[in-house]
This record gives sequence, structure tokens and C-alpha cells, in this order.
Amino acid sequence: MKSSKTNWFSTILIAILAVGVLIPLYMAINISLKKPSEMGSSLSNFFRLPKILQFNNFKEAITTTNFFQTAFNSLVITVFSVIVVVLFTSIISYAIARNMKKRFYRYIYYYLVSAMFVPFSMLMLPLVKQLSFLQIDNKFGLILMYLVFQTSMSVLLYVGYLKNITTSLDEAAYLDGANSWQIFWKIIFPLLKPLHATVAILTALASWNDLLLPLVVLSGNGNSKVTLPMAQLVFQSQFGTNYNLAFASYILASLPILIFYLFAQKQIISGVVNGAVK
Repeated sequence: MKSSKTNWFSTILIAILAVGVLIPLYMAINISLKKPSEMGSSLSNFFRLPKILQFNNFKEAITTTNFFQTAFNSLVITVFSVIVVVLFTSIISYAIARNMKKRFYRYIYYYLVSAMFVPFSMLMLPLVKQLSFLQIDNKFGLILMYLVFQTSMSVLLYVGYLKNITTSLDEAAYLDGANSWQIFWKIIFPLLKPLHATVAILTALASWNDLLLPLVVLSGNGNSKVTLPMAQLVFQSQFGTNYNLAFASYILASLPILIFYLFAQKQIISGVVNGAVK
């Protein structure tokens, strides 16, 4: 019987990383449950537990940010962005992966993936100008922008995963009389389930938490179009920040993504591992 040895270096490294994640999380929850008078300026005040738990901070944060309306706006943008990105990038990736030996498709792949290295700040103003010119500086335009910005990473992951799916499945389906669309929708698309979960969570994180793109695209569309990150700016002013309400609002905003991740974590990890191979 083999005795399993503990890899202490990896164990200590993982423990340090875990502490590095848990400390900010503890501080966020702790601050959200305190009174402003308990904050102080020293670091020890941030770690000290509140004398009385202030759950009223969450109620006030919901009222101040018009939480249900702004969260609904963010949810609509996030859901449609995820659907559009998963559908379009999986179709594009299938075409590229199955024709990678052809020069045209290889160049298309390199072109799409290289867009990952173009900074958003360089594209921001020209894109906003184009959206305004086309009169789609609204939720539709915003969803279109998320499709553009998520295509690079999604295609990279999908193509990597598709290389692990044998072409024998396609050839057998062709012999049975199926065409390319039927092969993709009935055979390949269900096999991409782990990657769908990975791309969905990456897109959801990018669109749900994003502040800058909605700020430059949706500004001037009225308060009814404001997303949740835009509404959270109300906690910051010229003279200071209401940390207690701000952190209460951040915790509320993180719950939907956290729940989604907990349900899909197995598929996400599988998708990232297989998509990164080859």
C-alpha cells in the first residue's frame, strides 16, 4: 500500500492564496455591518467586529440604488450578452476548428484572438461615437459591445476544446446524411456544455460588474436605464465615501454571480482545463 506524501510547498502556497481571498471578503462583510462611527481611520478598525450588527445598511443600500430596477437592467444586459456570446462564438469556433488547416480560417482565428491584446481605453471613444452615429447607444448596443469584447477569449477556449473532439463524429454523421448545421446543433453543441458554462460565467462577470462601458454608452438615457454598478457611484462623492452602504450594496450585487458559479462550478473547471489543453 502506497503512502501518500503531503506536498507542503503547494499546501502552504494554497493556504496563503486562500487567506489572500478571505481577508478582503471578511473586511467587506464586516464593514457592511458596521455604523459609520465605528469605521475610524486605522487599519485595526477595519478588522474589528461591529458592536451591533447593522442589517439596516442593506435595506438603505437597496433604497439608495433603486436596487431592483437597476439590478433588473443589469440582468437583462447580462443574460442577453451571455446568450449571444455563447451562440455566436461557438458557431464561429466550430467553423474555425474544423477548417484550421486552411489558411483563411487560420488567419481569421489569429485575427480574432489578437484582438484580446488591444486595450479597451484605445477603442472606447471611437466605439461610443459609432454607436451614437448608428443610434444604438442603448442596451442593444451595449450587448453588441460585449459580444465584440468577449469574442477573443471565447474563440480561444472553444477552438482549444473542439480540437479534443474527434472529427470521426462529424464523418459518421455525414455518412448518415446529416448536414453541417445538424451536426453542430445535435452532436457538437451538447458536447460543448462545459465550455458553454465557462464562457457564460466569464461573459456574465464582464457584463454584470462592468461600470465603464455602460457609463459611456448609456449616459443620457435617463435613470430608468441605469445599471447597478452605475447606481453604486452614488456612494462616492467629492467629500468622501459611505463605505458601509457601499460594501452592503457590493455584497448584494455579488450574490447572483456567486449563486450562478456555485451551480455551474464543476462544468466551469472542466471547461477551462480542457479548453486550455492543446
